[in-house]
Amino acid sequence: MGSGGFGPRPDTDPRVRATAREALARLASIPVYAQRPDRDDYDRRAFGSAWTDAVAVAGGGNGCDTRNDILARDLQDIRAGPVPSCPRAVVAGEFRSPYSGEFVVFRRDRGASTVQIDHIVPLAYAWDMGAWSWEFGRRLEFANDPANLVAVDGASNQDKSDSEPARWMPPARGFWCQYAIQFVTVSVTYGLTIDVESREVLADALRCAG
Repeated sequence: MGSGGFGPRPDTDPRVRATAREALARLASIPVYAQRPDRDDYDRRAFGSAWTDAVAVAGGGNGCDTRNDILARDLQDIRAGPVPSCPRAVVAGEFRSPYSGEFVVFRRDRGASTVQIDHIVPLAYAWDMGAWSWEFGRRLEFANDPANLVAVDGASNQDKSDSEPARWMPPARGFWCQYAIQFVTVSVTYGLTIDVESREVLADALRCAG
């Protein structure tokens, strides 16, 4: 995976298959809850200012906000230009959303909602599974870590909301393997727990390695 993660790749990519074997082994080491705890104290502000560049993860402190870092990583045919949060922001580009398979054209001047940046391990889920106990700096890093972020179509991101794998997986099944790899990798890296049903869903997805 690397600390910065990587852009979307199909499950047929040999690199994905090789990493899936490792992730399947690591999945077994993650502590589990019988079900997701029903906490009612989640607040997005606990994870800091959205997409801040002032963070000690890959891409942090490079002069561009996290959202633009991920757009630059995941989109193709990019046109760049300055905005207040980034001197080389993505103002236009296109990509195929890994969640839906939909081809999406992005134009900043037409509104940014068509392309959204998703936390593969949702912030609210992470909160329930252990992030509530973290220091603020660790939550800030988690919210901006490229290994947990991917550019997707807005509709899929809204449909997923804060759902765990037991309740939601990408409609495009060809992305399930990488989705599971990143979910497991991030959970292990940050010491999160996972619910039993989601563990089974992720294990099935990781069997793409054969």
